[in-house]
Amino acid sequence: MLPNNSHTPSILIVDDDDVLRNRLSRAFTERGFHVLAADNHDSALKLAQDDTPEFAVVDLRMNGPSGLALLRELRLLDPTTRVVILTGYGSIATAIEAVRQGAVSYLTKPSDVDDILRAFFPTPTEETTTTTGENVHTPSLARAEWEHINRVLGDVDGNISEAARRLGLHRRSLQRKLQKYPPVQ
Repeated sequence: MLPNNSHTPSILIVDDDDVLRNRLSRAFTERGFHVLAADNHDSALKLAQDDTPEFAVVDLRMNGPSGLALLRELRLLDPTTRVVILTGYGSIATAIEAVRQGAVSYLTKPSDVDDILRAFFPTPTEETTTTTGENVHTPSLARAEWEHINRVLGDVDGNISEAARRLGLHRRSLQRKLQKYPPVQ
């Protein structure tokens, strides 16, 4: 799936899950990439400043600044870096925000190296499907509420008390809502 050339592309893999980060690093190395790996925002930014990667796979939620903050900084360092955001907490709002900030794609976990490569190198039919809006599905009211809560939570950098205030909820009510699994579409 790599473009045909003699250049070894570099990829930055940023995830605080050691097992996933190591598995992806191995898989991308086997596919001919020069892999840089980090477990947090600061380490990743240092690696990117030393050697700007052509590709990056960034976890949305990590200790410290979020993957969206890292996405912004990677794009400032080199606007040609192609970034895929990975998350275990997918929502339409955060996907839209990631793409708005320059991510080429947004994938929910579990995603394997083939899923990520397809996100970096979509086929013409995949590009058409995503840009024409085919298969658009209207989320349920419960899903829309879940996504709105997560967007507000992202706006306040995860501060539960501030998010509850902005949503007009008691802090404990918001915590109970967040403990539930995301509703299906």
